[in-house]
Parts: sequence; C-alpha cells; structure tokens
Amino acid sequence: MSSKNPIGLFDSGVGGISIWKELHQLLPHESTIYLADNKNAPYGQKSKEDIIRLSSKNVDYLIERGCKMVIVACNTATTNAIKELRAQYDIPFIGIEPAIKPAASQTKTETIGILATKGTLNSELFHKAVSNYKHLNIIEQVGYNLVQLIENGDLESEEIKELLKTYLDPMVAANMDYLVLGCTHYPFLIPQIREIIPHHIKIIDSGEAVAKQTKNILEQNDLLNTSGEVSQHLFYTNSKANVLKKLLGPEYAENVMFTDF
Repeated sequence: MSSKNPIGLFDSGVGGISIWKELHQLLPHESTIYLADNKNAPYGQKSKEDIIRLSSKNVDYLIERGCKMVIVACNTATTNAIKELRAQYDIPFIGIEPAIKPAASQTKTETIGILATKGTLNSELFHKAVSNYKHLNIIEQVGYNLVQLIENGDLESEEIKELLKTYLDPMVAANMDYLVLGCTHYPFLIPQIREIIPHHIKIIDSGEAVAKQTKNILEQNDLLNTSGEVSQHLFYTNSKANVLKKLLGPEYAENVMFTDF
C-alpha cells in the first residue's frame, strides 16, 4: 500500500463532512475519497445488523478505489460496527465516538449533556464509555429527525430550531456546562445551538481529535503522505448531491459525483 493512496471516509450522509474538513485542515497533502450513503440515512434508526451490513458495503467501495485506511465518519456506524470492520479488513480504521472524556474531565457543574442518535446512545460501546462516569449527571438526548432535516438542507428551518430548543432546554435547566455532540451531522447546527444555550456552556465534537488520531495512525503505519504533491478529493453520493455541494462550498462542489453504490 502506497502512502500516496487516499484516505477513505464514509457516513450515512453529509455529516462526516465536518470530520473531512478537520482532516483536510490538519493533513492538506492527504488525498481523500468521501462516501455519503444518503440513500440509507439515517443509520441511527436501523438495527445493528443493518448498520454492519451497510458499513461493510461502504468499506468495500472505498477499498476498491485504493484507500489506505478508512475513517468511519459516523458515530452510529462506529459504535455498532467498527469491531466487526476491524476483524474483517486488513487496513487501519479510525472511529468516531462522542467526546465524553474531555467533557467529563473539565465539567464544573458535574452535569454534561449528550445529543446523539438513538443508534449511538443504545450501543454497547457508548454504554461502556458512560459507565466510567457514574459520579456525573449525564443527560442523554436522542436528536430525533435532526439528521433527516440536515440531509434535506434544512439547517435554518423553524422546525430544526424548535426541535433543538425542545432537546436543549431541559439540559440547560439541569445546569449542564458541557454539551457533547454525538453525531457528525450536528456540528453543522452549532450556530443554531448557540442561539439557544448560554455562552458559558462549551460545545464539544470529535472532529479535531479524529484528525489528530488519523495523523498518529498514518505515522505508525508508515502511510503518511510526505510527497508534497497536490492532494485530490472525490465525493460520492447516492442521493441529494446538492446538499453535499452546499456544505463543501464552491471550491469542491465540482468534485461531487452521484453514483448508485
């Protein structure tokens, strides 16, 4: 496997672009292939078996295109399928988990909120992570319908603002001082969240930590691209290419391709 080969990323839709942006900022010389399985979004409402099946299908597609490693840029897919993926494939995998540890170590009120999908909050991996912090008041909230609205490009809709208010107001009332975003789609809602919660409440997502971990794993496996060549980026989607283009912006919009995978 050449260090010049691309890094693969997949998500149930456009959410993983929040991870891709952090990755590209830290590792600008790494080429990438991003897979948005919009047709099957959201993963958060599916069974564990379905999530494993869809995740394997996505990894097959990325490996066929020469990816040297895969970032599972989806919290639900990570918490439900990454163990199986690592057992099935002989390439490095990076997973996405809710950033509970930094919130738990820094909270002053001993109350943190976690906004995530049902699939993530119900997973064995998540329950194991939370069990380390039984001394804290951890408020878990399923972000019902948020992923679907983001996938439709409805980031500024009144519906999404009302849903966020319904989910966040009880956390604020409970005196949380950290909000953990447990879905890669949710960072796109930070401006709307900021309008609802007080400024002293800190918002944590996994993007920066994932980018740093990716760099570490590439270095450990001698796969870091040090050629200095201009990186190439391809984005594949099986539905709603317009939303993906909007979130990427004009610089990369022409690199978005519709394909039925």
